[in-house]
Amino acid sequence: MLRENLNDLLALRAVAQERSFTKAAAKLGFSQSTLSHTIRELESRLGVRLLTRTTRSVAPTEAGERLLQSIGPDLDHIEGELAALSDFRDRPAGTIRITCSEHPADAILRPALQKILPAYPDIRVEVILDNGLTNIVAERYDAGIRLGEQVDKDMIAVRVSPEVSMALVGSPGYFENRDMPLTPRDLTEHNCINLRLPTFGGLYAWEFEKDGQALNVRVDGQLTFNTGSQSLKAAIAGLGLAFVTADMALHAISEGRLIRALEDWCPPFPGYHLYYPSRRLPSPAFAVLLEALRYRG
Repeated sequence: MLRENLNDLLALRAVAQERSFTKAAAKLGFSQSTLSHTIRELESRLGVRLLTRTTRSVAPTEAGERLLQSIGPDLDHIEGELAALSDFRDRPAGTIRITCSEHPADAILRPALQKILPAYPDIRVEVILDNGLTNIVAERYDAGIRLGEQVDKDMIAVRVSPEVSMALVGSPGYFENRDMPLTPRDLTEHNCINLRLPTFGGLYAWEFEKDGQALNVRVDGQLTFNTGSQSLKAAIAGLGLAFVTADMALHAISEGRLIRALEDWCPPFPGYHLYYPSRRLPSPAFAVLLEALRYRG
């Protein structure tokens, strides 16, 4: 039976993921020549070409792809178990990588970090702001924060906020010479601020519901943004109507800088959730953050 070195297989996976010997070497902390030699030795022992090399990129051969698909889950499990050995440390420690959009980072994540980081100086947290539906497994994040309805079913999801609802808002100045919309169909007469979805690139169809009747509306207007926070700022400036989560707009509404419309068409839905792969055992550091974020309302 062949007993290949685990490090060789990890090196192969790194090159396949990065599509580059240079990037993979930097990720692994090897020199490029050492990494190239490691892969050549592995291919020599197996007697099969695992990678196709060109002047611009590197890609797995059919044999390489088959090998990576078969051993990938085992490699992930081994790495997860090694990471879980930090359970035996006296204090939770390590780096946690999280992806989320701007609003939950401000409203949910930052308050939790203010509580735990001073008490656990060995915990480090890297937050990557991304409005798309990031594949946290492929991008090697520990967790993500998204609205509950956006979380894949194969993830463990922990609720970190109360229910939320959408809010259609405009400034008092915007409504001075315009009628308040009474139904979503009235939005065809308004200057609406569109939101471009980062994952698929299309424009978000505003979602309304009343008495069990769902209605999606394609709106039109002079402005389009790819973040809700910018749409909200534009609405406060009187540049159009924005459709954002209500918790983003509540402060401006209470101060009179925004007026809410069609509230009866915006029922609540599951709020934000922290989600992470079910196959990975949470580290002590991650468990500390999870408990700080968990919603207990």
